[in-house]
Amino acid sequence: MSEQSTKPELPILFRHALGRDRNSQKQYDELKDALLASRAREQVLLQERHELSQRQLMQAQEFEHRLINGLQIIVSLLSMQSRTATTPEAADQLRIAARRVSALGRVHRRLHLLDHENQVEFKGYLQSLCEDLSGLLFQEDSGYAIVIEGAKVDIPATLAIPLGFIVNELITNSAKYAVGHVTVRIDATSPTDRSLSVMDDGPGLPAGFQPADSKGLGMKIILSLVAQIGGELSIRPGDNGRGTCFTVKF
Repeated sequence: MSEQSTKPELPILFRHALGRDRNSQKQYDELKDALLASRAREQVLLQERHELSQRQLMQAQEFEHRLINGLQIIVSLLSMQSRTATTPEAADQLRIAARRVSALGRVHRRLHLLDHENQVEFKGYLQSLCEDLSGLLFQEDSGYAIVIEGAKVDIPATLAIPLGFIVNELITNSAKYAVGHVTVRIDATSPTDRSLSVMDDGPGLPAGFQPADSKGLGMKIILSLVAQIGGELSIRPGDNGRGTCFTVKF
């Protein structure tokens, strides 16, 4: 009796199981197709992003090339004009202007020299950058210089480039107010903790100065770059209480 009652039910159970299998297969196929379509869209977007990045890189390189060429033309024109100046004083001023424009071009190249590098020996990079800045900011016979102190350290180029721009802004600001040398110091307190300081002997900042409240474009640029590298900016009086010391910990 039991055997006879169960035999007719087997085909029904089989059909139910087969139906479930077919539904599961259909759902699997639909999911697979959706995933493949999503993957294809992702590949298209990645390719478009890569092409956009390449176009932006080419445009930046073209802009850099045009800028450097323009500066070189200006240097050539100033140099030629200095040779035909009507007075020695005018000739000297034109030659000074030519040197300044030439130094500006070197600084600009130096700041972008690491665009495609991974690591850089930072002290050597700063020395070259500051030599260019010194020629741009100080008179040849002023006796002032930018002094680089500290240890040699290798850091990622992704840090070195914004730090180079920070140094450029701080030294340019110091040259406006300081009378004497500007010192750039690199300190490595541990394999991962480093700091970069720019010190001058100028009149110093007003009491209670807050960088975030500054309306100056230079300070806004510095704060933006410090935030970009996840660093920390501190400001204190310079050595012997004279001037100002800006320090970026990174």
